[in-house]
Amino acid sequence: MTVDYQYVVLRLVPRVEREEFINVGVVLYSQEAEFLRGAFALDDARALALDPDLDLEAVRSALETVCRVAGGEHSPSTPRLDRLGPRFGWLSAPRSTIVQPGPIHGGTTGNPAATLEHLVQVLVRR
Repeated sequence: MTVDYQYVVLRLVPRVEREEFINVGVVLYSQEAEFLRGAFALDDARALALDPDLDLEAVRSALETVCRVAGGEHSPSTPRLDRLGPRFGWLSAPRSTIVQPGPIHGGTTGNPAATLEHLVQVLVRR
């Protein structure tokens, strides 16, 4: 059985004024499959090429937070969103922070988890 899905690519934008970014993760949502997860792969060398003073641990922490929120966890600094649709909406909303979601894209899949890994491989890793 195939299901529809939507995804956003997470971008690392270390210096917003330069408008340079690298893809660092993906958040994939399928209402039909009741699936919402994020995954990332941070290439330290590529990130530091954009900004040698970049705090890589802060970037990793931000990406881990996105993945935890996608998985349903919440903390005092993140909203409590129990339903997947609103949670994906919050994760895919434009931000002016160092980790930003790109535009929403969609497709169909028989395995959302495998598609998430495939998208990370194709769009994030080299």
